[in-house]
Amino acid sequence: YELAMERLEKQSPSAKLTDKQRAEIAEIDKVFRAKIAEKELFLKDEITKAEAARKFNEVLELEQQLVREIRRLNDDCEEKKNKVRGKK
Repeated sequence: YELAMERLEKQSPSAKLTDKQRAEIAEIDKVFRAKIAEKELFLKDEITKAEAARKFNEVLELEQQLVREIRRLNDDCEEKKNKVRGKK
């Protein structure tokens, strides 16, 4: 196991982050977790309303929208963290 880890480290060394970079990444995570939670609350409320009104096509569309929004926000989050890491 240790030998495999050494070889992996030689092939693609892990970047050492400064305290400032770690703090920036933590802040980015915090902001995006809040954005995702906000989007989930809003869309899940809309889904509940659509279910109550028996608008099942709308429910499906809203669920798909929620998945897309979460994926987009996660991608944006990773992109910003990679910029901080210097991977751009």
